[in-house]
Amino acid sequence: MSNQVIVWSILILPWFSLFLLKKDEIRRFMPLALFTMVVTSIVMEAGIRLNLWQIRETTFPLNQTLSYIYGLAPVVAIWVFKYTYGRFWRYMAVDAVFNLGFAFLFTPWLANRGIKDLYTSRWSLFLIVTALSLLLYLYQMWQENAWAERKAPAYELQPAQKQLPRRDEENEEEK
Repeated sequence: MSNQVIVWSILILPWFSLFLLKKDEIRRFMPLALFTMVVTSIVMEAGIRLNLWQIRETTFPLNQTLSYIYGLAPVVAIWVFKYTYGRFWRYMAVDAVFNLGFAFLFTPWLANRGIKDLYTSRWSLFLIVTALSLLLYLYQMWQENAWAERKAPAYELQPAQKQLPRRDEENEEEK
């Protein structure tokens, strides 16, 4: 399999898994996915500038960016948050397993394929993506509070001061 097929698959295929989610779940976690893309792009660019890694194979319009940022990372974030959000230690445990897999399995596999070169230790990469995971959790907590405030009415309805007369009382007054 060519590297271009792998890179394009990492970009496109994960998004098809979102068809298995409900609209409300996608709507709830899509801001998190967008934030994941932005922050991961910043971390990726900083790593390239600091010579921590280098991207060898990319998709055509994306110059120095691995398609992982726009495909696999946001979709995995959505799925992990769907099942673990609200239970911080469960989130950290599941995310640690994913981060270990990313640092010790996925990244070396990309390096063996010639797609990405890693010039830092795998433990450093693990710590970087774990810090990123904590930032994502904090962002989702902030986002949930913003949604809760948005759902609350801007005003509170007060009960009526004067009660309306009942039908029986109306008929008696007319007589």
